Amino acid sequence: MSAPLFRLDAKRQESLQCQLREQIAHAILEGHLPTGEALPSSRKLAKELGVARNTVMIAYEQLLDDGYLVARERSGYFVNPDILAGRVTPPADIAPPAASATSHSGTATPWDELLTMRPSRQPTIVKPANWLDYDYPFLYGQIDPNLFPTQHWRECSRDSVSVPAIRRWSADHLSEDDPLLIEQIHQRLLPRRGVWARPEEILITVGAQQALWITAMLVLGAGRRFAMENPGYVDMVNIARTFTDDIVAVDVDDQGLVIDQRLADCHLAYVTPSHQSPTGVTLPMQRRRDLLDSASANNYLVIEDDYESETNFVDNPTPALKSLDSDGRVIYVGSLSKTLAPGLRLGYMVAPPAFIAEARALRRLMLRHPATNNQRSVALFLDRGYHDALLRQIRQTYQRRWLLMRDALESHLPELRIRSTFGGSCFWLEAPADTDVALLKRLAEEHSILIENGEVHFLTPAHRPALRLGFSAIDETRIERGIERLAALLPQARRTS
Repeated sequence: MSAPLFRLDAKRQESLQCQLREQIAHAILEGHLPTGEALPSSRKLAKELGVARNTVMIAYEQLLDDGYLVARERSGYFVNPDILAGRVTPPADIAPPAASATSHSGTATPWDELLTMRPSRQPTIVKPANWLDYDYPFLYGQIDPNLFPTQHWRECSRDSVSVPAIRRWSADHLSEDDPLLIEQIHQRLLPRRGVWARPEEILITVGAQQALWITAMLVLGAGRRFAMENPGYVDMVNIARTFTDDIVAVDVDDQGLVIDQRLADCHLAYVTPSHQSPTGVTLPMQRRRDLLDSASANNYLVIEDDYESETNFVDNPTPALKSLDSDGRVIYVGSLSKTLAPGLRLGYMVAPPAFIAEARALRRLMLRHPATNNQRSVALFLDRGYHDALLRQIRQTYQRRWLLMRDALESHLPELRIRSTFGGSCFWLEAPADTDVALLKRLAEEHSILIENGEVHFLTPAHRPALRLGFSAIDETRIERGIERLAALLPQARRTS
């Protein structure tokens, strides 16, 4: 065995034995260390790597305990053959599969005949993975890494892997959720929105997206009508199209969803009343009551996606639609994606017990339940008040950025119409009719500016060119300069007659 197999980072002295243990394990699993030869002595390897002998001895002892090594008296440590047992050795005459879809017969696999759906062909929002490398990421849906409560989250994650905690969450919970998390949603999150629900009315989901899918799967089907905001959340449309072709696009004006007869014959309607996705406008109280009256009179259910309700910049925000629901018509969907972290993928739904019972049974068929260790970490984060403190910081930060964005847009891009909003994390902008937003987006990327083309959010082709600019992930010191640079590119994206 030679030293290059184990390159250690000298700047991380406290984790040297962990690094060494990991690299030796990788070398064993990848077949670089033969089973019949002794590993270097702890003294020799320590000298080659320039580390303390005790570091190597601890790493060897850990590998011995884990079954990677066996110790032979007066001979040293050897690779344990049992650690490599059970691996398939492919026959010599079978070549590894090619990257293409061509079969052994030389013909391409007819995927269009074999698959019943092709969701990869649906229009959806695409975001560059390297968005942090851009100077002006006016990107919606990402968080500012500087706002993430690293220390508090580490504390809760550490406590969620204590021995007693592991014994609780590592068991098979079938379809049940962490009771502490249910309690925190019941006592902390929902009352903020005026929603009072019993524990049996709450179900944890893998983000809001799974809650939307479960609801659509339970309610929609062939011949069932779905009503959707237009413009609206594109992936909700994609989910609905999985189950029905009967989708009604309902207009959105400066007060949100227009409540009219188009809703009368539907079985399920989707609405984002707190901050309409993507325009950001808020559904007023009277329209909320009108929507509930319509749902009751016409016997349909309503999904309330209460997204971005936490980032409201008025003193007395409008209560959730669910808080006004006396007939059990509203399926309330919330998540922690826009406050804690989108990568956490933890959401929840609130509905009458009869609906939640079916949703729980359906979720069990999908994945039983979201990972219970993650549920416990989030539960501790909520229980210790860290989420409330984070919300305060986010509201203050976003309000400053919202004001800076509004002033910069009015100053540098007066030709773009801004919808009236009271919070959120983005601006929906309607451009002049001759604007090629796709071209503007490409030009912006070339100048290290990220924006979102609004076209993907429309269900119908006839609409005014629009774009969405988020401010959750951009430093406030860069906002005005970024808008100024974007404004300089706009003339190049205007179509000539």
